[in-house]
Amino acid sequence: MTAPATSTAPARGGRWIAEWDPEDEVFWAEKGEKVARRNLLFSVLSEHIGFSVWTMWSVLVLFMGPEYGLTPADKFLLTSMVTLVGAVVRVPYTFAVALFGGRNWTIVSASLLLVPTVAAFVVMKPGTSFTTFLVVGLLAGVGGGNFASSMTNINAFFPLRKKGWALGLNAGGGNIGVPVIQLVALAIIGASGGPRVLLGIYIPLVVVAAVLAALFMDNLATVKNDTGAALDAAKDAHTWIMAFLYIGTFGSFIGYAFAFGQVLQVEFGRTPLQAAYLTFIGPLLGSLIRPVGGRLADLYGGARITLWNFVAMAAATGVLVFASSEKSLPLFVSVFVVLFVLSGLGNGSTYKMIPGIFQNKALEAGLEGEEAARHGRRLSGAAMGLIGAVGALGGVGINLAFRQSFLESGSGTGAFVTFLGFYAVAFAVTWAVYLRRPAAATPASATAESKPQLSYAEV
Repeated sequence: MTAPATSTAPARGGRWIAEWDPEDEVFWAEKGEKVARRNLLFSVLSEHIGFSVWTMWSVLVLFMGPEYGLTPADKFLLTSMVTLVGAVVRVPYTFAVALFGGRNWTIVSASLLLVPTVAAFVVMKPGTSFTTFLVVGLLAGVGGGNFASSMTNINAFFPLRKKGWALGLNAGGGNIGVPVIQLVALAIIGASGGPRVLLGIYIPLVVVAAVLAALFMDNLATVKNDTGAALDAAKDAHTWIMAFLYIGTFGSFIGYAFAFGQVLQVEFGRTPLQAAYLTFIGPLLGSLIRPVGGRLADLYGGARITLWNFVAMAAATGVLVFASSEKSLPLFVSVFVVLFVLSGLGNGSTYKMIPGIFQNKALEAGLEGEEAARHGRRLSGAAMGLIGAVGALGGVGINLAFRQSFLESGSGTGAFVTFLGFYAVAFAVTWAVYLRRPAAATPASATAESKPQLSYAEV
């Protein structure tokens, strides 16, 4: 049994934990689990509000009728740019945990959500220019950054054997901010309320999230000032391979969440209320199943779950191509919901792969015990922010693909064909990198019992 990892960081004000070793089962049972679960709870709350603020424009565009003077192409461009900012800010948010501490940055990042929410409250009215809407929409991108810092922070709290469940729950609780704000919007539209009512509800919730983070979360001193971890992670090819796979899972989830309601309005002629009745179902189920994806990955290996998940996503997209070309609304909505569920499942399984990959690399490099675990936590936590940033760019691509498809043909069919091709490539990459059986070992190499050959199929 190893002693908990310690830090020589000087004493500071606020809630700082100097010793943290979740891989030590005694430490975990006596102290670690209770602290980790508490931080997970309030991390989920802050990230949940962040997702709601990030995706609020997917709802606000449903309120924006002809009197706002925006075309469908304008709305797709607006949501694309909001998604883009949310992806880009994930990179500095990843560094922020090491610079300021997980608790401290959660307070700051939650408080920053007031800026886009209040700004949208001010400008949301007919007569506002598209440029103004675009600028204010870009501010909402800060909500997308909360995911990166939250996942990096929570990854450091939990042992490897619990990461699939913990990261899945953290991310799923955040992702569920998408359907929640859509449900709130549905209630407001049904009651003939306006978009400012929606924004007025979320402004005090932002304050509550920041205050609770200040009261109940902790900083880990062992993570403080390790900004070099992100640079080391950026040099590793697996970071970018996993980022590509995450484009297919999370990129699909967030891209479809922004676009679904607009597709229903433009292609199927649904009213804002009719669209709102349908848009929340897919993101809700996709969010709820994300921890299940992480748990399945804990049991059977994330690479295996991810591989077959891409097969299922490709099959569902093929059905959507048919439903879109045939203008079959019941089939289209049903299969779109299935695609949301699969994207959530894949989100959980891909994120479980990340700590396992870096743990394997540490063992292959000759590290052992707590040293290997610490090395794996360090790089996987940093990699998660980068992977999350690149993955979110998939949402930008989805909205731009829909915009171009509707401009060219008035239908989303062309966009779905593109997505189908991407899922096929993602399947091939997953198999080739993580599941393809290596060549049989030679007798000489087989004698090296002190250095077993590790399989990424189990990550």
